[in-house]
Amino acid sequence: MGAETLLFSFRYVHVWELSMSDTFLSKEEVAELTGRKYKRLQIEQLRKMGIPFWLNAVGAPIIARATIEGSREKVELPKPKWVPNVLKG
Repeated sequence: MGAETLLFSFRYVHVWELSMSDTFLSKEEVAELTGRKYKRLQIEQLRKMGIPFWLNAVGAPIIARATIEGSREKVELPKPKWVPNVLKG
């Protein structure tokens, strides 16, 4: 039972890592994008470049891959709701 549990856990982590790399840029990609090695300098450069990011628990910038590559899905804007002329002001 112990070996099966370890094998299952390894497969779970492996699949999670693959899906995370598809979702976010790697540390190496962030360094290449910003031209900076250190987290503090990467954050400064991302702000200058206007690229949205989050900070993870250790203070490293996390960038969604879709931010850089663009969305592959066509997003439809919501249709404006009808408002009577009286309320339009």
